Amino acid sequence: MNQPIKRAFLDTEDGQILYRIGGEGEPLLLLHMNPRSSDEYRELMAILVNKYRVIAMDMMGFGDSDKPPRMYTIADYAKTVITLLDELGIQTTSILGHHFGGFIAAEVAVTYPKRVDKIILCNIAGFGEQGKAELSKRFAKGFKIKEDGSHLIERWLARAHYAGSAELNHRWVLDDLKCFNYPLYALWAVGDYCLDVVERFSYIKCPTLMLWGLHDVEQFEKLGLAKAKDRLFITKAIPHCQVIDIPGGTICMMNQIPEEISKIVIDFLEHTCV
Repeated sequence: MNQPIKRAFLDTEDGQILYRIGGEGEPLLLLHMNPRSSDEYRELMAILVNKYRVIAMDMMGFGDSDKPPRMYTIADYAKTVITLLDELGIQTTSILGHHFGGFIAAEVAVTYPKRVDKIILCNIAGFGEQGKAELSKRFAKGFKIKEDGSHLIERWLARAHYAGSAELNHRWVLDDLKCFNYPLYALWAVGDYCLDVVERFSYIKCPTLMLWGLHDVEQFEKLGLAKAKDRLFITKAIPHCQVIDIPGGTICMMNQIPEEISKIVIDFLEHTCV
């Protein structure tokens, strides 16, 4: 029998944060990618909630959380994670972060090492100079709300070819529109963080797992954001990091293959020594 998952809000000095929570046992925090929300983990939570106390939050500016009053850095996002953990009375937790959420998970492990048991980093790209330039270009361009509504179909078509279903793409577009234009600020935060990401990641001492969806790696290279070979910077920065490649894994893999990912997550959490 599946455990119920509830939604709640946390008041912070910069606005409200929505989070989902359910289950009992050791805590596991899930941090979503840009431009998604905690909805990214709807399928995965339904599985993991039967073994862990699972929490998934909408980062500030995304989903049903408030837009922050200033441009947040990755360090700011990490601080909001600690604020939520404090509110829930959680002293230590394991964290899974995907893309944008992975950078936040890593920063929490670096800045607040005593609060993190293990981390799972998913599809974290190794942005080179070309990738950083492309991020800056996208940040400068911005998104525009158009009088004829054509921006809506543009967002629909942006991922339709790999979402796998109209229903999942619909969920993505809803998240996209909730934070419309804000994802560019998150790109700025990631780009800024990547200026010294290897050094920052070298401070991670807790057990670490890196998950790679190989289709996602290919897409990043096609978009000019990151070369596939550069993804291995993770193992250089974190020598003790375990790496698992998922053939065919896409940017949507948390929704598309939750059973496969949950087995990997559980195995890592249950059998990796701290």
